[in-house]
Amino acid sequence: MKFMRATLCATALLASLSPLAAQEAVPSVRRPTLTVTGEGTARAAPDMATFSTGVVSEAKTAREALDANSRSVAGLVEAIKSAGIEPRDIVTSGFSVQPQYTLPKKDSSEPPRIAGYEVRNAVTVRVRKLDGLGDLLDKIVTSGSNQIGGISFDIADPSNLQEAARVAAVKDARHQAEVIAEAGGVRLVRVLAISGEGAAPRPMMRMMAMPAAKADSVPIEAGESEINANITITYEIEPR
Repeated sequence: MKFMRATLCATALLASLSPLAAQEAVPSVRRPTLTVTGEGTARAAPDMATFSTGVVSEAKTAREALDANSRSVAGLVEAIKSAGIEPRDIVTSGFSVQPQYTLPKKDSSEPPRIAGYEVRNAVTVRVRKLDGLGDLLDKIVTSGSNQIGGISFDIADPSNLQEAARVAAVKDARHQAEVIAEAGGVRLVRVLAISGEGAAPRPMMRMMAMPAAKADSVPIEAGESEINANITITYEIEPR
């Protein structure tokens, strides 16, 4: 009798465990996915510029070259400030004192000799109103600058352009996914993942003229700033 009761209990226990065992034996079904990358672009005219300018001075002694250079750079900075540029937008970006050598005559065993010294002092200027950039460049040359370079144009607050580029990238990714799904005979079920990168401004090669304050100011071509964004979206798909 005890043996029969034990057999019945064991049978009941196995019966209760069999659905769980069956579930563990069946692997979970993973639906197929489709991953696409969309690209978006937004463009706008720049509203600020950055350039470097400075003075190169030469003299027989380092002291003379430095004194001459310091006077010229002081006048240069004053001219930049008088044009409405704030002190926070003027930054010293380079300074050097270098000897200048005379080369010995051909077949001479004499070493090069110091003939003088060269002093370079440069500042980087940020311009927040482009309509006065041409006049500013003309003014700093008049005030003594003999070096200007590295002019670049940018957008002070690119957040709106970045947002527009990302939205365009999402729309492009969705369009690609719909085209591929239609051609492949599947249906987009839901979005599983979204990741993005980019949305950084860069200058365009296409140029457009900035209005000049007066006829004899330096002509400026500001171009156009462009922001690109890439968005990758993974969709869950199923047969139609």
